Amino acid sequence: MDDILGIGVAGNFAGHLSQAGEDKDFNTTDDDAPKGIFPFYVPYDNADALGRYCINNQNIILPSDSNLCVQAEPEVGLECDLIYDENKKVIDIVPNFFMAFNDASVRNDKNATKLSQKKNFSTGSKAYGNKIPIDNFHEGGICDSYTLASFIRFDSELKAYGEASKLINYSYFHQKLLDWLKDRLNNQKDCSILEDFSKILQCSNYPKKALFAIGATCYSKLGETRFLQENDEIFIVVFNHNKYDLAEIEKILSDSGRSFSPNNDISIIRQKVLRS
Repeated sequence: MDDILGIGVAGNFAGHLSQAGEDKDFNTTDDDAPKGIFPFYVPYDNADALGRYCINNQNIILPSDSNLCVQAEPEVGLECDLIYDENKKVIDIVPNFFMAFNDASVRNDKNATKLSQKKNFSTGSKAYGNKIPIDNFHEGGICDSYTLASFIRFDSELKAYGEASKLINYSYFHQKLLDWLKDRLNNQKDCSILEDFSKILQCSNYPKKALFAIGATCYSKLGETRFLQENDEIFIVVFNHNKYDLAEIEKILSDSGRSFSPNNDISIIRQKVLRS
């Protein structure tokens, strides 16, 4: 996955930006629409921290500066093909897989002028779970049967980290999301904390694939107020809610999180928090 462009979506779930303290960075009258996209990994960019491969599916590695505070961001990831025309404009986005995703982010970097500067803070900034094939990314497709949940374990207790949310509760989903992403890839300009994405595509040699983190859900009261600490464990799970309920997912994580065998009904991330 080291040649795939990593892209995040800001503000695609109602309430998350205000919990994260980032709503003030966006000036928009449309509260339901996502606010923009940002890169978290740009392959072939050797001049910037965004060129550092930052996905580690076992560990979240906190920044070396202990004053920087990090929160996990439970999300859904979409692995997609990018199709271009002869002018290098994106004309289609084809989702192939979805998965649990952790878009862990620094919250208090006062030197960051772009959202992306809070995203790639170490070689363990991001993670994704096992990939689940997408039959079609439309209403009635496989994704409609899945829920996103997250947990944190510390002091030997497993507690809710984010609110369990069905994927169809994203503000933009299905074709509406793909159309919006295509527009942002082609037309987003450098503005405030967002970047010109035509330059990002060019810098990454117009990649054929992108991994989209499509937005974080709302935190529990605990998740909203507690920054990650060394030796915490984070679990992010996307599960088929027609086959499992939340209590069963908690039992799986409590009893056999270390040995759970991934399958197409559950995509799971389990990360331990370390200090670099």
